[in-house]
Amino acid sequence: MTAEPSSVPSDAPTAVPPTVLTPELLQGIRDRAADYDARNAFFFDDLDELRAAGYLRPRSLTSAARDQRLLAAHAPATALGMTMHLVWMGVARDLAAAGDDSLRWVLDDCAAGELFAFAISEAGNDRVMTDSVTRAERVEGADGRTGWAVTGTKIFTSLSPAWTRLGIIARHHPAGAEPATPDPAPQIIHGFLTRTAPVTTPDRFEPHPAPGVTITPDWNTLGMRATQSHTTTLERAFIADEHVSRILPVGPTPDPLLLAISANFLTLMAAVYAGLADRALELVVESAHRRTSLKNGGAPQSADPDIRWRVADAALALDALAPQLEAVCRDRDHGVDRGSRWHRDLAGLKQRAVETARHVVDQAMRIAGGGAYRSSAELSRLQRDVLAGIYHPSDPEAVHATVAADLLGPLP
Repeated sequence: MTAEPSSVPSDAPTAVPPTVLTPELLQGIRDRAADYDARNAFFFDDLDELRAAGYLRPRSLTSAARDQRLLAAHAPATALGMTMHLVWMGVARDLAAAGDDSLRWVLDDCAAGELFAFAISEAGNDRVMTDSVTRAERVEGADGRTGWAVTGTKIFTSLSPAWTRLGIIARHHPAGAEPATPDPAPQIIHGFLTRTAPVTTPDRFEPHPAPGVTITPDWNTLGMRATQSHTTTLERAFIADEHVSRILPVGPTPDPLLLAISANFLTLMAAVYAGLADRALELVVESAHRRTSLKNGGAPQSADPDIRWRVADAALALDALAPQLEAVCRDRDHGVDRGSRWHRDLAGLKQRAVETARHVVDQAMRIAGGGAYRSSAELSRLQRDVLAGIYHPSDPEAVHATVAADLLGPLP
């Protein structure tokens, strides 16, 4: 891929340019969504068209969130997968806007069409970004470059068939420290792997995309199937020093990198579930106009008071989400300092978006009738997809703990 010059997006923070998501592009993506889900297949065609349209390029959080909400209304799994790339783009943009050029190269790669993904989640690690069970060891690479050999197993690695840059965290124990014993200065290494094997195509799966990296095609889930978030095993996979963004202490830290990751991840995740809910509401309005009621003399169900109440109830819940989402995007793009309140507001936004989307889809399923229960029905797929929201960080327990700490102070 040929790099193009990059910069912090000119549309941040004052202007929101027109989206590259044309009606024709979106319709094609919607038309393919059911097939990807049924075949449990990655969205290669969607990715090709999105890359060609410029969807991978840097822009403001406001633009990215609006794009993601629109994309999710047409294909939630495609939007969820693309979120991972857009998060790294947003992190690099936020740091650059604050005068930190440590991830400027990420903006260059995004402009050139490289695809970024996350390899953060690990079984048994409920501290997410502040700790890791993956280990990093200081080494010299085969080409003489210094860096880190990373060993561990990552789960829920979205975009597994197609990423070209993979964000990794791993724990490093300084020389002489024993991994099984407490150490005063363990560190978390934040860096990126580069895919060296050709990107997978629909008819060929590449299990070894880079030296020391093995992808196990084990993604067979209830919903969000097209993300193909396979397990990724690292065995002394090499991260060069120039692709290490931070070396931080284990545990919570005020470093801007972690806030930027949380802000972009939680906000864009909220946008995906808002878009999913948009589509569920659209489908149920169509259903209410189309279906008739024998007990009401053949009148459309849109004239039934109970149906009208349910539709309005779903719409009211969804209407309340938009101002919160837009306000967070606006403040992030304008560099507003909410201080420690950011953690509460971001976690709360993601929680509200997921729970609102679940409520809207539930109301839609009740209104649409038994036809929506067929596996071929789009609402049925949305019902499966929306359940994935409860598994993304931050989970409800962590969200409530964050809000309680903001209001009541930390636990002793």
